[in-house]
Amino acid sequence: MAIQYIYPEFEVVRNADRCIGCRVCERQCANEVHRFDPESGKMMADESKCVNCHRCVSLCPVRALKIVKSDHTFRPNFNWSGDAINQVYQQAGTGGVLLSSMGNPNPYPIYWDKLLINASQVTNPSIDPLREPMETKTFLGKKTPCIRRDGQGRLIPERSPRLELSTPILFSAMSYGSISYNAHASLARAAKALGIYYNTGEGGLHKDFYEYGPNTIVQVASGRFGVHKDYLNTGAAIEIKIGQGAKPGIGGHLPGAKIVEDVSKTRMIPQGTDAISPAPHHDIYSIEDLRQLVFSLKEAVNYEKPVIVKVAAVHNIAAIASGIARSGADIIAIDGFRGGTGAAPTRIRDNIGIPIELALASVDQRLREEGIRGNVSIVVGGSIRSSADVVKAVALGADAVYIGTAALLSLGCHLCRSCHAGKCNWGIATQRPDLVKRLNPEIGTQRLINLVHAWTHEIKEMMGGMGINSIEALRGNRLMLRGVGLNDRELSILGVKHAGE
Repeated sequence: MAIQYIYPEFEVVRNADRCIGCRVCERQCANEVHRFDPESGKMMADESKCVNCHRCVSLCPVRALKIVKSDHTFRPNFNWSGDAINQVYQQAGTGGVLLSSMGNPNPYPIYWDKLLINASQVTNPSIDPLREPMETKTFLGKKTPCIRRDGQGRLIPERSPRLELSTPILFSAMSYGSISYNAHASLARAAKALGIYYNTGEGGLHKDFYEYGPNTIVQVASGRFGVHKDYLNTGAAIEIKIGQGAKPGIGGHLPGAKIVEDVSKTRMIPQGTDAISPAPHHDIYSIEDLRQLVFSLKEAVNYEKPVIVKVAAVHNIAAIASGIARSGADIIAIDGFRGGTGAAPTRIRDNIGIPIELALASVDQRLREEGIRGNVSIVVGGSIRSSADVVKAVALGADAVYIGTAALLSLGCHLCRSCHAGKCNWGIATQRPDLVKRLNPEIGTQRLINLVHAWTHEIKEMMGGMGINSIEALRGNRLMLRGVGLNDRELSILGVKHAGE
């Protein structure tokens, strides 16, 4: 039987007149695309290995390279796209599950882009954030329902544990193992400098990062990788991860090639073995079970730290969130279907879950209707791409947002979507020492700080334009949003009016 030949997705275009044979591209490519041919004295390329990470293009000293999308196509067919055909060929040849990295790339609606922010004009004047105070500080945790005093009129302190953020942004869960030591260090240092938090993901916490505990959210996932008492007590908050946006309903995946010695020690699993966490928590089959875990974790840390429950955005998310709010959790984290990941089955990533915008709006509304919105804070993630997305998320009801892909882009990620291979040419999603050292954590830290500072300034500008001077006044204020190109059902779920109304 003839084997179907799949033409490479990308082509390496090399300008022979410019190329000086310096072999920088060969040394920089972890995928071994480039090689020098001594017989011809020319650089050659195996395009079948190219993932279009741009490393060779960026570092070519004479700009002799570019990577282009192949113009080879199958016969046009609206039902069977080239990607669909190639994926069938791959599975027919291997019998394996297709794996992908990062978020859903398909052209589903992006509701952030169909929401516009209202602005003040005459009767409600705008605020100048350069000359007037603007408050971006945010607190995550249970709200105190009322103030009580004792017989002498003194306040009775009843405040629950909470997180204080200088701005409503956190770095989302990315485990040590899925990302490199230097990437993890950049996130930890930036979180401390900014007065916000980063999330360990389900891979435990490397001993070197315990010093950043006051700015760390430690995660407890179904695999319990790296979970022990010191780990729990080091973090500022504990997050129970039940699901994530890129792979709702299934567990975590980390290929054994990434389980090097330090990752093995941190996760407390054998070196070189695949780290596959179970789909369910085998001690959670009801809200009552979840409540027991929430309070077990609170007991372990002497009730001094808030507990977060993270779930993927799915069709019945409002009811799920209602149950979580009644379980004793302090914060609900919801991850939309465009959330990134280091490795996920392609079919899961591209077909399961719902947009975070719709999930957030429905959860906020449900908790308000039930009178329990103050029992929990809401944090959302899943392709928060800009400060405008942050403002829109807060206006829809979020207390803060998680950013993951945007943070990795700050570190130099080029979204080549091959994280699961462990050959990240930018030193981010890899454990190979020669690649890890390409990411300077000092530079990475500063770039993350720059990003969050820039977004915070823009958030203040947008709030000022709305005539609002604090995040608290913006939270759930859907009058500040208008929809464009949305049908009545979508507007109803989002709880916003159409532009012009």
